Amino acid sequence: MPDATQKPGPAPTDLLVADICVVGGGLAGLCAAIAAARHGARVVLLQDRPVLGGNASSEIRMWICGAKTKEAKETGILEEILLENCRRNPELVYPVWDTVLYEKARYQPGLELVLNCAVCHVEMDTPRRVRAVRGWHLTRQCWLRVEAGAFIDCSGDSILRLSGAPCRWGREARAEFCESHAPEIADRKTMGNTLLIQLREIDPSEHQPFVPPAWAHVYTDEHPRVREHGHPVGHNFWWLEIGGTRDTLADGDSIRDELYRIAFGVWAYIKNHPDGRGHRWTLEWLGHLPGKRENVRYEGDHILRQQDIEDCGRFPDVVAHGGWPMDDHPPAAFEHDGEPTTYHPAPSPFGIPYRCLYSRAIDNLLFAGRNISCTHMALSSTRVMATCATLGQAVGTAAALSLRHACTPREVHDHHLAELQATLLDDDQFLPGRRVPVSELARQARLLASSGDPDPLRDGIDRALDHEPHGWQGAPGEWVEYRFAHPCEIHRVRIIGDSQLHRAKSMPCNWPLRRHRQDMPPCLVRDLRIEAQDAGGAWKVVARVTDNALRLIRLPIAGSWMAVRLVVERTWGAPTAHFFAFTVGAPVIAGPIPDAPWTTRAAAKTSPA
Repeated sequence: MPDATQKPGPAPTDLLVADICVVGGGLAGLCAAIAAARHGARVVLLQDRPVLGGNASSEIRMWICGAKTKEAKETGILEEILLENCRRNPELVYPVWDTVLYEKARYQPGLELVLNCAVCHVEMDTPRRVRAVRGWHLTRQCWLRVEAGAFIDCSGDSILRLSGAPCRWGREARAEFCESHAPEIADRKTMGNTLLIQLREIDPSEHQPFVPPAWAHVYTDEHPRVREHGHPVGHNFWWLEIGGTRDTLADGDSIRDELYRIAFGVWAYIKNHPDGRGHRWTLEWLGHLPGKRENVRYEGDHILRQQDIEDCGRFPDVVAHGGWPMDDHPPAAFEHDGEPTTYHPAPSPFGIPYRCLYSRAIDNLLFAGRNISCTHMALSSTRVMATCATLGQAVGTAAALSLRHACTPREVHDHHLAELQATLLDDDQFLPGRRVPVSELARQARLLASSGDPDPLRDGIDRALDHEPHGWQGAPGEWVEYRFAHPCEIHRVRIIGDSQLHRAKSMPCNWPLRRHRQDMPPCLVRDLRIEAQDAGGAWKVVARVTDNALRLIRLPIAGSWMAVRLVVERTWGAPTAHFFAFTVGAPVIAGPIPDAPWTTRAAAKTSPA
């Protein structure tokens, strides 16, 4: 029998081998891993928490913010996730939201999800190439080693800086990049961390004073920040922020402890205020994991700066976009006497170049999220999560292309940029100033409809842009079709529905008596069929979609046909379904990307993050 007194040996090490390893399971890492897997790579996604989503998860509960104008809202994988949440979780329950994110990774073919594993070691092949990462698996109590051809750091804290990749921390001096909003002298100060509070509305007759713990801070109307912002509704208490004058990594525990003292003190101030402002509300939830805004940023072949954003980011290698204002929180945060943030206007949208998303010194390292190659001032805009999600989709796609072409991420930029951009556009990633390439087959065919003008469906603009609708709408039973001069091989159809980008689809920051609800967009098509006509004139149903919850629908259509028709069968409640695109033919993945209009309005002052 085994000796129960025997001392255990060293912890075992399990090995995983992949094409691409993604470290960090926030929205950036999740979208990167999904994109890479969908483009043929074997992917391992390592997340150090039990849930996905990062700052958007049930552990932190920050809003998913992004481009401010509705014409510039993020689509692609992020919109797919948000629509699935509308269908599965219309009452916006946080534990269900966690499972929506979980299933996107867990049931994506080609993707192996590993939760509760914190990467703490990087192994190098050469000084310029990562060979493997090693992490401690909390629940299995073993080491996990992952070998891969490419690594994508979406950890936020840039843990793969252990490779020796050049990084930045803090605020650049104004003169370094000629940024007018930067401080005169460089420093190591950053934006801080926040523990969020969520409240539930109650009958005022149920009010009972809140008894804070003895160690909580005590606040009165004499505290300027609490006096100005200490009200129960209208925000998610993002301004309960500290840490920018400290080290948000090394001092993380003490920052969290102080945030507890602040949060309980502020809630006691609100709940027990003599004017009764808190009588209708009770404390429903207090976070235990601080949400981070800033610490370590990598250096790539380009460092995004304030002027790039103000000039709309008109880069030839644009692969993602932003549109949040430069939202710069003072390092002193809660102890700062002035406003809790300063808004500097930014265009919505502005382009973000691919050269900001891979290391200038480590040949197989890419990154996405709040750790991209940018200055502090540029980060103040690009750090929000919807923007981070588009960055993730871009690097996941780029990493898969580097695998396909057996080249480095930099060589993707030098030799396969058009393919990268066309692939992203085909996958419903919005690239400002670029149209989705449309096949020659679709452009040359006759485009007919049972009613209305269907021609905008092939203009390569998959959203309302510059106040133009760029679409077609049809009631159940109506149709739109491509007709050809002779039988043609049709590889697929591509459809973009209207998911109402102007509607917020984020999770709530409080629970009023009249509960939140987020149903599916009513004008999105729910059921449709694709019919094809053969050379003899006979029509055949070649594809059918039911209970659709996608904005992007792609269907393989095999065969040689004289015509291909989309027929609307049902919407999610509106009298007509609205479409931005319906095209036929193989995807266009090479050649120049046609220009499209830009929207260039500056983002207005708005709810901060």
